[in-house]
Formats: sequence, C-alpha cells, structure tokens
Amino acid sequence: MDAGALLSYGPNTSDLFRRASTYIDKILKGARPSDLPMQQPTTFELTINLKTAKKLGLALPLTLLARADKMID
Repeated sequence: MDAGALLSYGPNTSDLFRRASTYIDKILKGARPSDLPMQQPTTFELTINLKTAKKLGLALPLTLLARADKMID
C-alpha cells in the first residue's frame, strides 16, 4: 500500500497467523496434518490509500471510507 496502491482487500494476516499457530500446536502434540480440516479466512480487511486517491483526483464515497479498516494518509 505504501508503494501507491489505491485499495487493498484481503484476509487479516494476524488472524491467519493466530489460526496457523493452533494448527502447529496440534501437529506438535501428535495430530496428523492430513487429519486436520482445511480452513478458510474468516476476517477480511479493507485498506484505502488516501494519498493515491488524492493524486488521482478521486473523491471516494463516505460509505466506502466508513467501511475501511485502515486508511493511509
């Protein structure tokens, strides 16, 4: 995002790491990786780069800005 991207929407990486650590704990305690269920991301975050929007001359809707989890000035 710092390189100039306007928007980013994707899984919350800290949540992914937390969930992966529970799998690692189960494997270290003897569980077989093939027996563990596949998991999908459950939390996503929207990041908006306001600097890029300003350089492009875009006026982003307030509803979009209100939904953003993180904004870069």
